[in-house]
Amino acid sequence: MSTVNAHPTSPEPQTDRFECHEARFATHRPQPSTAVVSAHGDLDAANVEEFVDFALRDADHTDRLVLDLSGVKFFGTAGFSALHTVNVRCAGDHIAWALVPSSAVTRLLAICDPDSTLPICGNVETAFSTLHEEPRPLLQLISKSR
Repeated sequence: MSTVNAHPTSPEPQTDRFECHEARFATHRPQPSTAVVSAHGDLDAANVEEFVDFALRDADHTDRLVLDLSGVKFFGTAGFSALHTVNVRCAGDHIAWALVPSSAVTRLLAICDPDSTLPICGNVETAFSTLHEEPRPLLQLISKSR
């Protein structure tokens, strides 16, 4: 893994890059606790584990995560399992996250996630602003008194 701008006190946002099989990953931190992780190329069984590890390697220092998969040309079924893993780990680590899919990712999600349970946004800007909105209060179920 090569670091483009690794000095933690640098005024420029930090960007890390990693290449694995037929894919390139990059992380950009527009804010210290917000990560935008992008993937380009093919995501399949040969590299999804590395993608998940790359995307969540700084989970202890991340409150918001945008997965930008708009540059993914091929998305295998292992990619859906990877997104499920990200979803579970983000929930466990209290990380708000959003996904920006490519057409290849959207095609597979139509089959594997027909109810659209994953947090999908049309572009990185929308995802970024969605994650920075005030969270909506959760509904609280109250049982009837007898």
